[in-house]
Amino acid sequence: LSITVTEMYRNPEFYKSVRSEIIPLLKTYPFFRIWHAGCSTGEEVYSVAIMLQEEGLLERATIYATDFNQVALDFAKNGIYPKHLIRDYATNYYKSGGKEDFEHYFSKDNDFVIMSGMLKKNIVWANHNLVTDSVFSSVHLIFCRNVLIYFNKSLQNRVQKLFYDSLVEGGFLCLGSKETIKFTDFSDRYIEIDKKHRLLKKKY
Repeated sequence: LSITVTEMYRNPEFYKSVRSEIIPLLKTYPFFRIWHAGCSTGEEVYSVAIMLQEEGLLERATIYATDFNQVALDFAKNGIYPKHLIRDYATNYYKSGGKEDFEHYFSKDNDFVIMSGMLKKNIVWANHNLVTDSVFSSVHLIFCRNVLIYFNKSLQNRVQKLFYDSLVEGGFLCLGSKETIKFTDFSDRYIEIDKKHRLLKKKY
């Protein structure tokens, strides 16, 4: 199963919350790691990279973007998107608290836009299967939104263990609005810092 329904700055209020609740804590680290698990065609990855650039943090970040669908991963790595989508993406970007002219982050080529190389240089794209593959070590922030809703309870538990073991103490986990850890083995191991937008912090 591979989930490909995605867009840049999907749910702008979520990104606004990440900017206010998580970014200030990332600023306390000299370097940090972010993992986008199930990154699909990469729109969320670039959304976060833009946010980090605007907050002066992109140079400190290593961003791991993973999916088990190699076609989607190759699409994401190229960072080429249909131009007709950009108006909606720009609207979402400004609603999320974007600070610049959105067109600063891509170039135009006929009916497509190409994401800036500046955004790509700290991104590591990798094939990874949440169901069968192992942890990433010492990650400070994990995004896995609207993926777990497609998993049964035992698979959700397996993936939540993967995330828990990958995160540093005090690290953050961001889930989709319809997802919860309430019925997993890890429900008491996080502090919910934004209930509505599913921002969780691993307990020390």
